[in-house]
Amino acid sequence: MPTRRPTLRIRVGRVLALAAAVAVLLAVVFFGRWHGAHRPHRVPSPAVPSELAGGSPSSSADNIYAAAGANMLAPAVAGMPYRIYVPQSAGRGVYVIDPVTFKVIDRYPTGLDPQHVVPAWDLKTLYVTNDLDNSLTPIDPFTSKPAGPNIAVADPYNLYFTPDGSAAIVVAEAQSRLDFRDAQSFALLNALPVACPGVDHIDFSADGSYLIATCEFSAQLVKVDLRSRAVVGYLKLAGSSPQDIKLDPAGRIFYVADRNQGGVHQIDAATFREIGFLPTGKDTHGLYPSRDARFLYVTNRGSGSVTVVDFATRRPVAVWHIPGGRSPDMGGVSADGGVLWLSGRYDGAVYAISTQDGHLIAWVPVPGEPHGLCVWPQPGRFSLGHTGVTR
Repeated sequence: MPTRRPTLRIRVGRVLALAAAVAVLLAVVFFGRWHGAHRPHRVPSPAVPSELAGGSPSSSADNIYAAAGANMLAPAVAGMPYRIYVPQSAGRGVYVIDPVTFKVIDRYPTGLDPQHVVPAWDLKTLYVTNDLDNSLTPIDPFTSKPAGPNIAVADPYNLYFTPDGSAAIVVAEAQSRLDFRDAQSFALLNALPVACPGVDHIDFSADGSYLIATCEFSAQLVKVDLRSRAVVGYLKLAGSSPQDIKLDPAGRIFYVADRNQGGVHQIDAATFREIGFLPTGKDTHGLYPSRDARFLYVTNRGSGSVTVVDFATRRPVAVWHIPGGRSPDMGGVSADGGVLWLSGRYDGAVYAISTQDGHLIAWVPVPGEPHGLCVWPQPGRFSLGHTGVTR
């Protein structure tokens, strides 16, 4: 019937279009499955490997690392050459690595038993903590050379700065003490004894009102109010040896590396109570957020591996093994977020690890038990110390 032919053609057209769409969809699904089945799988993880590198920071309003995203360099570090500074904890000096050529380009004496290379709060100076020399060596990051005579301070195992920049905190581990000093002159302001042997690593609350320090020899954490500069509490972690500590981007959970138990404790920031424990690997040691603040890189010194933890789920999404059973210790993430630099404490080396898929980019020989290496410059408005904790 002539009046029905247009309707019939329309229906036939629709059927043909639908059939074509189904064919395309089936082809895409089939190809996708085939391609996925034949793609090399280098990281045992449900996450997409390229997402693990960390690019632009999270847009969340409560991301404490929002100003330390990829390539978000402050004006204070403009023109500083990209370098890796490596202290010899079993020696007396610092090695300087060019991260482009992966070569050692300098080495100079600092003082006995240098443990960490620490950026100043204002990002303009690096300090080498010469623990057994009772001194700090200032380094000019523009020249990558010592910037003056050593500064006398007692037992500087580690060094931090209060979030407001008003004071430096010298972690006098052997003395069981936190020494608050002037951030420029390092004149002693007040010494705070802590009743927990082995105090060594620190992180700060999101609002900057208090700090939590780890005490590796007494299986404890200590909480210090920064307004009164007084101890306000201790937390016992039975059977532990707490090492590095890092606050999650939301400012709600402190992650604490535990070398004895081989994993990370999760401590509720509001209540100062443990709310979880995540096994990662033997001799867990260092903690480093990715540049987009989505992941936490956890070094397992005794397992020769790095565990990647998703901050959102509080679960691991990948484990990267360093070939040869190495000893990843302390370090930092490159400014662009693409490389995780770690010292090989008992391997006489420094590792450059891709944050895309965890493969070893380079292995740089550095004798003398390399320890708290510093990647510099790094993004951020200010430094809280250690090997480059910036916000």
